[in-house]
Amino acid sequence: MSRPPRSVLPTILHQDDDVLVVDKPAGLTVRRDRGEIPCVLDELSTAVADTFEVVGDLDSEASGVVAFVATGEGRDDLLKQLEERRAERCLLALVTGYVESEGEINLPLRFDGRIQHVSHRRGKPARTRYKLRQRVAGNTLLECWPMTDNRQQVRAHLAAIGHPLTVDRSYGGGGAVLLSTYKGDYRPKKDRDERPLISRLTLHASHVSFLHPVTQTPMSFEVPPPRDLRAVLNQLSRL
Repeated sequence: MSRPPRSVLPTILHQDDDVLVVDKPAGLTVRRDRGEIPCVLDELSTAVADTFEVVGDLDSEASGVVAFVATGEGRDDLLKQLEERRAERCLLALVTGYVESEGEINLPLRFDGRIQHVSHRRGKPARTRYKLRQRVAGNTLLECWPMTDNRQQVRAHLAAIGHPLTVDRSYGGGGAVLLSTYKGDYRPKKDRDERPLISRLTLHASHVSFLHPVTQTPMSFEVPPPRDLRAVLNQLSRL
């Protein structure tokens, strides 16, 4: 994957010796071991320590706020805060179909190197709370709070209840959102293919709050959805 353009490089929201918080654009991974995909840590304008570890996995084709800590002890502390609901990560997920107002998914997951599968015998504990935020033209925007830290957890859990991300080929969603799919009177422009409203995961980490692992100072960060996800919501909400 090519390096993202300068206009969508990551933004540092907070940095100290122990904690780094970044607004990550789609197209960057949060870990340095993901092959050829550029890592958000390597794309920052200022040097960061190689010891920073991410807390809360976020797919390369998702966007939003990500927290890193400098030590394993700090990461363990933040994960414990999540499990005890003293910390929160909120992800906005646009999913297929109309979802009930709220609920909790408690399904163990097993990763096979490619995707997560529900496995009651061999899976790791995985819990995700969700709440309705908006319904738009056959899709639902959910607020999701992962309470455990598993790769692709939110994607797998939403697919398991029959509502995969609107764009997510790996878990049963589509490959892109096209306005022509929803608008009956859509008229394409001559000699020009229709441009998708969005063609990456319809997932955005909008908010994170936690206690600083060293000072125990409350910290909270929120970032709005980027332009592509806003465009989808605006267009579909009109139909």
